[in-house]
Amino acid sequence: MRFTSETSSDGVFEQLFTLGEIPGVLWTPEDATGPRPLVLMGHGGGQHKKAPGIVFRAGRFVAECGYAVAAVDVPGHGDRPKDEEYDRIATENQARADAGEELAPLIAAFQAMVARQTVPEWRAVLDAVQKLDHVGSGPVGYWGVSLGCGLGVPFVAAEPRVRAAVLGLGGALSAAEDARRITVPVEFLVQWDDERVPRAQGLALFDALGSAEKTLHANPGKHAEIPAFELDSTLRFFARHLR
Repeated sequence: MRFTSETSSDGVFEQLFTLGEIPGVLWTPEDATGPRPLVLMGHGGGQHKKAPGIVFRAGRFVAECGYAVAAVDVPGHGDRPKDEEYDRIATENQARADAGEELAPLIAAFQAMVARQTVPEWRAVLDAVQKLDHVGSGPVGYWGVSLGCGLGVPFVAAEPRVRAAVLGLGGALSAAEDARRITVPVEFLVQWDDERVPRAQGLALFDALGSAEKTLHANPGKHAEIPAFELDSTLRFFARHLR
């Protein structure tokens, strides 16, 4: 892990890093010492590790809970080099959707392919971050919706260090098998009028989760219209499970 910049603002210490070819960012409380809970955040499609929603949530996790938060650019996003194969598939999928094909199966297949790369990458990032003195090997949570859910479900299923996850805006077409292997508590977000993920697919993914403790939060609105108050619920959820 190589740190490329360090800044502080409003009590939050931000470190940009690279791990091999993976660009990432770590937020911790200023002057943090010793182990603490860590939340790994997965950004949405077309976004990046410092998308405004990621930065805002990370700031609250750090300032209000004292957590460490890490996010990385997934392949083809942010500071990652363009991936010609991923770009080709995304372009073809858009053309097929424009021609009338259902979008959800195309998105699901693409996310399943990308997850085969991101799951081992994220596990390597966890390994590296937890070796830092101001993070340590405390409990781990995961937050990710949309693309962050499509890649997060197989990650949470594969990573035993994750104790709790907030997921949502994703469907069951490619993720149901992995979802059945998730047993940690989950808070799951559904937008009732989601134009990208059919409601039935979101509900099916929630149903497929193998967790004994899982809560469905369904709100009216389109894909990108998660109510701001859901973040308050997320903070309470992680406070219960990342002690």
